[in-house]
Amino acid sequence: MEVPFSPPRIDDKVIAEVTDALKSGWITTGPKTKLFEQKLGKYIGNSNVLAVSSATAGLELVLKWFGLKEGDEVIVPAYTYCATANVVEHCGAKVVFCDVKSDDFNINPESVKDLITEKTKVIIPVDFGGFPADYKELYDIIHNEEIKGLFRADNEIQANFGRILLLADSAHSLGATYGGLKIGSVADISVFSFHAVKNLTTGEGGAIAYNMPVPFDNAELYDFFRTYSLHGQSKDAFAKYNNSSWRYDVKFPGFKANMTDILASIGIVEIQRYENDTMLKFKHIFELYNERLKKYKWAELPIFKTSTKESSYHLYALRIRDIKESARDLIIRKIKSKGVAVNVHFIPIPMFTYYKENGYNIANYPVAYDNYSREISLPTFYTITDEQIQFVLDTLIWAVEDSL
Repeated sequence: MEVPFSPPRIDDKVIAEVTDALKSGWITTGPKTKLFEQKLGKYIGNSNVLAVSSATAGLELVLKWFGLKEGDEVIVPAYTYCATANVVEHCGAKVVFCDVKSDDFNINPESVKDLITEKTKVIIPVDFGGFPADYKELYDIIHNEEIKGLFRADNEIQANFGRILLLADSAHSLGATYGGLKIGSVADISVFSFHAVKNLTTGEGGAIAYNMPVPFDNAELYDFFRTYSLHGQSKDAFAKYNNSSWRYDVKFPGFKANMTDILASIGIVEIQRYENDTMLKFKHIFELYNERLKKYKWAELPIFKTSTKESSYHLYALRIRDIKESARDLIIRKIKSKGVAVNVHFIPIPMFTYYKENGYNIANYPVAYDNYSREISLPTFYTITDEQIQFVLDTLIWAVEDSL
């Protein structure tokens, strides 16, 4: 039996919606993109949501808007995908890596507090695997008067804000909840990913959800970023098409980061069935894995629900107790030899060549390394069958017990 890792869900409903976009003659940013934004905003409880070309683009747009520059610092978990740190590098600022917690892979607030300096402008928590970060603890830190006193504003936006920006990398966590609120309505700004392997995919794509406090107007931020993501043009192509005047202005040098109607059409189908169909299937997958694995002492199961948080059930990040990285790699090779695709999320960023050459050392992030060295991500995708799940489990159990 062959079991892939995370193929997208492409069915007749998706094909019909994409075909409708293609036949409409409008395939770049237009009416379907706007409709997707509206449906997405309604789902997360935040009406100010901008669809963009990727989560990476969304994060970078926010950092550029906030005025991030050389000499500034941004605190990022050492355990995340490289995009979270790369966008900081693109702005010329310094990445300050923070170790993570041993229970849920998320950034450790206690460690965050010790890393804040007068140069800290932004903290980017990551909702690893779809499980929300510790937002209350992070907000308590950045609202602390002593911490706020360290903040040095370098522009009008930062001066009006008056503290460190909490920019959530919510690439994994569409549908997750924190304190009864959907992610996207918790952090100052949240950025989602709709990459091909995400629970909700548009092929490529992302979205920025604005939840800024007064004096900021989130509707105005949406309008600004819509222009910002289209080279600073005062009108996009659809506006020019529907307006008698073809003339437009360029208000500032923006970026090219808009979502197209072709991609948005996939999202329109997916968001309509996300809560009561897609999420239920992913939760079912997690529950089957947990039910079978909970009896094995070597299996350290992922956390996906507490009294205040619930995951989006994106990654089933299993850890094998008391093994080294080499043993984990051997287990993966054995699993793959039986036709089951598994993965590792993630190689900690300080382990990559670019970051090592710039002075980062994984030895300074022991929890991140320990989590990584024992982690195996099991297949989770909408069309996986219970029979395939049982085959994954049989193969995993055999591979682990044959290696211990």
